[in-house]
Amino acid sequence: MAPSTERRRLPREVREQQMLDAAVEVFSEYGFHAASMEEIAERARVSKPLLYLYLGSKEETFRACVARETDRLVDALGAATRAPAADEAERLWRGLTAFFTFVAERRASWSVLYQQARSHNDSVAEQLAQVRGEIVATVADLVLQAMRARAPERGAPAYSTMRREATAVARALVGAADAMADWAVTNPSEAPQTTARRLMNLMWLGMERTARGERFTAPATEAAGAAARG
Repeated sequence: MAPSTERRRLPREVREQQMLDAAVEVFSEYGFHAASMEEIAERARVSKPLLYLYLGSKEETFRACVARETDRLVDALGAATRAPAADEAERLWRGLTAFFTFVAERRASWSVLYQQARSHNDSVAEQLAQVRGEIVATVADLVLQAMRARAPERGAPAYSTMRREATAVARALVGAADAMADWAVTNPSEAPQTTARRLMNLMWLGMERTARGERFTAPATEAAGAAARG
């Protein structure tokens, strides 16, 4: 069926967003290789030639989907972590809540970003790796500020040591958030705040103890065995 006159008069940027909405749904459901431009055009209620004219090939359409959904995720995290907060813990809590809310409200977007795109070609993977690096850097800054605020006045580690520790913790935290997001998708009844709280309990409380100078000590039997093997 031909598009209505009202639809033909839609501004190009509005029509493109409708096409991308349809494309995200189709890529999420079928995966990149099984998805078809015919299906995307049908869901967007446009002709296939118009879809190609606006978005290009299937590869270009997929890249446009990844770029848009990545921007949406980064914007949501940035707005949450830049908002006024009492301390770094509250900023991280808001960031995690925003992240899990994005996953809950945009499951098709999450599927495209973290299931389809990760197994795609090198250029898309590099695009996601760059964004992930930016997110890790933001989290590392929050962790570093928290560590410096809670470090003992005497005997505090050097700044370079704390920065390295904060970066390692941030990588672990982002990786854990990814894993818990996959779990949350299969448990849709759990609120984003509940998932965020679970991760804060797991990571932040341990980080606070570490910042105060507490360290895990391996059991004596393991330490002795390692010394004997050395």
